[in-house]
Amino acid sequence: MSFTLAIVGRPNVGKSTLFNRLVGKRLALVDDQPGVTRDLREGAARLADLKFTVIDTAGLEEVTDDSLQGRMRRLTERAVDMADVCLFMIDARVGVTPSDLVFADILRKRSAHVILAANKAEGKAADAGVIEAYSLGLGEPIRMSAEHGEGLNDLYTSLMPISDGFAEKAMEDTPETDVDLTEEDAAEGDVVPQPTDAKPLQVAVVGRPNAGKSTLINQIMGEDRLLTGPEAGITRDAISLRMDWNGVPMRIFDTAGMRKKAKVQEKLEKLSVSDGLRAVKFAEVVVVLLDAEIPFEQQDLRIADLAEREGRAVVVAVNKWDVEDDRQAKLKSLKESFERLLPQLRGAPLITVSAKTGRGLDRLHDAIMRAYDVWNRRVSTAQLNRWLTGMLEQHPPPAPQGKRIKLRYMTQAKTRPPGFVVMCSHPDKVPDSYNRYLVNGLRLDFDMPGTPIRLWMRGQNDANPFKGRKKAPPSKLRKHTSKRRRD
Repeated sequence: MSFTLAIVGRPNVGKSTLFNRLVGKRLALVDDQPGVTRDLREGAARLADLKFTVIDTAGLEEVTDDSLQGRMRRLTERAVDMADVCLFMIDARVGVTPSDLVFADILRKRSAHVILAANKAEGKAADAGVIEAYSLGLGEPIRMSAEHGEGLNDLYTSLMPISDGFAEKAMEDTPETDVDLTEEDAAEGDVVPQPTDAKPLQVAVVGRPNAGKSTLINQIMGEDRLLTGPEAGITRDAISLRMDWNGVPMRIFDTAGMRKKAKVQEKLEKLSVSDGLRAVKFAEVVVVLLDAEIPFEQQDLRIADLAEREGRAVVVAVNKWDVEDDRQAKLKSLKESFERLLPQLRGAPLITVSAKTGRGLDRLHDAIMRAYDVWNRRVSTAQLNRWLTGMLEQHPPPAPQGKRIKLRYMTQAKTRPPGFVVMCSHPDKVPDSYNRYLVNGLRLDFDMPGTPIRLWMRGQNDANPFKGRKKAPPSKLRKHTSKRRRD
């Protein structure tokens, strides 16, 4: 998905009708009665070759109290804050109302990209309302009929340059991963690209709600840049901040707390979680922040596993360490739980910090830089093959169904994260346990703790010059033999 589009406007202007048309399904209820939509509804939209996320919102009303309409309005305003683009719809047959003027002013202040659409504009009865829409000061309105599919070409024309802009920004923000290596690259050894102002080190701080992510980033920045508080779930979307931490240019992503999927009921929270997952993909190093009081819950493990599957360097930080009494016993318990529950991240840094007091931030910085260095690690082919010989002598591969597996050659094919290729016979017969044996050996012998390691087994044809050559028919062989005998 390239960007998020929120459809906003007064009740009964046709928001849900357009939503259903963009997603190609009747997901949202549609009725002539105003106020049918009360919650946020999200869908995967497609408009020609554009793919994006579209959000159907409740109708905006001039209510700010704690009534149902007031809560619906606040939910819609949060969706406006989270969306990349807002499509503001008015009813062309009714024209511009005082409420439309109020909401247009709100959108001008809260959204960077606002597109104005005059819906229900089929026929001459809507001409006056379309002309009146210019008075909102949001540019030229798109004349649209969501029910009949009119005006979608103009909507595409308006979204296309915005989509291109987000695609370019995504290309800039997306780190270079799975970098292919040549033999010469691997021979150079550890050549780690250093972060620069143009390409800062990208770090995502993820974890469950109320683990202290925003407080930690504020402490690193040295100022209260992010809203914090005792309530869980204050952060709604992924926010990136540029900074210089101990001389290293970084972009740090603060993300919304991720709860178990069964507990995520609000549509807004679903969007927040998906935004946090997207931040993991934009990161090079992921800091999984745990609460010292309730560490390594199921959701913490899922988040760490996600970062490992995405191939990102992982640092585990345990927050609220300042309130712990028996720290030695707690730290021993944490290390044992880490080894047992996250074997795929064996050796990853486990750092104790206090976001409230700032204690442990220097250790966290060092752990991030160390994880980044390991993530970029290169090993020469000569070293790998000497190591492979020793591993085979120590523990040869099994022979499933009597077929002996020969591991002939090994080289590093990628970095970020490190990826290795082993040329062997019967690659499909190599058991997962033997792959784990090799990966654990690579971690230990080449000092690559914690980082994801990719290992691929590939087949290699036997060096037999007669392989694939057709055999002579038996009749010709007999004639050839009898001729030799006569001679």
